[in-house]
Amino acid sequence: MESHVKIFDTTLRDGEQAPGCSMNINEKIEVAKQLEILKVDIIEAGFAISSPGDFNSVEAISKAVKNCTVASLARAVQKDIDSAYEAVKNAVSPRIHTFLATSPIHMEHKLKMTPDQVIERIQQSVSYAKNYCSDVQFSAEDATRSEREFLAKAVKTAIDAGANVINIPDTVGYAAPEEMYTLIRYLMETVSGIEKVDVAVHCHNDLGMAVANSLAGVRAGARQVECTVNGLGERAGNAALEEIVMGIKTRYNLYGGYTNIDTKQIYRTSKLIYNVIGQTAAINKPIVGANAFAHEAGIHQHGVLADKSTYEIMIPEEIGITKNKLVLGKHSGKHAIADKLTELGYTFTEKELGEYYDKIMALSDKKKFITDSDIDAIVTNRRRIEGVYKLVHFDVHTTKNATSTCVIKLMRENEEFEEVSLGQGPINAAYNAIDKITGSICEEMSNYNIHSVSDGNDALGEVTVKLKAKDKTVTGRGLSTDIIESSILAYINGINKLLEII
Repeated sequence: MESHVKIFDTTLRDGEQAPGCSMNINEKIEVAKQLEILKVDIIEAGFAISSPGDFNSVEAISKAVKNCTVASLARAVQKDIDSAYEAVKNAVSPRIHTFLATSPIHMEHKLKMTPDQVIERIQQSVSYAKNYCSDVQFSAEDATRSEREFLAKAVKTAIDAGANVINIPDTVGYAAPEEMYTLIRYLMETVSGIEKVDVAVHCHNDLGMAVANSLAGVRAGARQVECTVNGLGERAGNAALEEIVMGIKTRYNLYGGYTNIDTKQIYRTSKLIYNVIGQTAAINKPIVGANAFAHEAGIHQHGVLADKSTYEIMIPEEIGITKNKLVLGKHSGKHAIADKLTELGYTFTEKELGEYYDKIMALSDKKKFITDSDIDAIVTNRRRIEGVYKLVHFDVHTTKNATSTCVIKLMRENEEFEEVSLGQGPINAAYNAIDKITGSICEEMSNYNIHSVSDGNDALGEVTVKLKAKDKTVTGRGLSTDIIESSILAYINGINKLLEII
């Protein structure tokens, strides 16, 4: 009989810890709401004790999300657990997730605790968390490098202390699938009372086996999988949510389970998160990469034309990829745009509809037709903060083998500022002019990326930049059919984010 495999999404905690993947509070709330639409079971919103910003974002997500459990991570110490509960207490379904390492190498070198002290701390911390919250998860950090008998004792202690979820992490991506399978089977067959709790797996991808190890855990009886959208995470990342979900769905006969994920929201969720962190999927990324459903080899094309099942085990529509239809023009009214947004699965306020309408109409002056991809890009790139600086006007002069010139006019609090600057190319000149106005807030631009988000020679171009100041890194984004304008908008967006946090 098939059973429910719960999806525990830690994009906002473990995924956001990856270098260059940080998000501000508005972006985290937006991602959390999309994860709710995706129908994940649990959102790990952050590590509340780690910083005031993390606490505030966990608290805000707990208030915003209504249909998912919201968890905060906490070390096995009382102050962490106190902070975690304070952050999630307003959630409809709050969870405290506490952890402690159980491997010999972690106990000796990191914790500097004896095995007996670790067992005692597990009992104390889980019991303490249970006084706050009925939903308590315990994770045995570095479980796959722990001694099995000791791990079983630690798991039993956590269950007896009140944990209703036991997580078995492969913290450093060390395990192989067969090892994960036998470890979960060992615990299921050895620990009394484990049948009354959810057993979870949390796998890292250091050896490229996070998804395989996670699915091996499911096959062994785990009924919660911890993962991140696009496999984001520290080092080589975590198990990718989209790969796990589609693995379970495509090979349901092998894993004996199902998820509640709305798979038609997978592609949109992936695109949103890549957009927020300023990255794009590798073209060969499973499920969501540009080549995931492409067939170039002649023999493949022939087979797919004859019967898609010859080379496609999934169809793009299953994950929310639709044909790039021509949908709107410059004479489309606000009602038609509202209908199209609803058809594409977006929810919006009247204010947001007005903003989308203005952007679509402005785009229709530059493009003959507006496509689904254009609309997705406009919605995904919507303004997430009320920026200090706004672009009023720019004028660029550039020729081959000559220094470029840019005049920039920005508005700040209804006052306009104009500067001119030279540069090695139009983008450099524009950025130099912006720096003159903003006072060179940006200390370093660590990345500049440009890509097309729709088709044709009038395609929308999206630019993302990584800006650094005072040890803080932000992602700026800009969208336009004019690449210079996209670049300027991205830089201004990044400057406005830096002003928020420094």
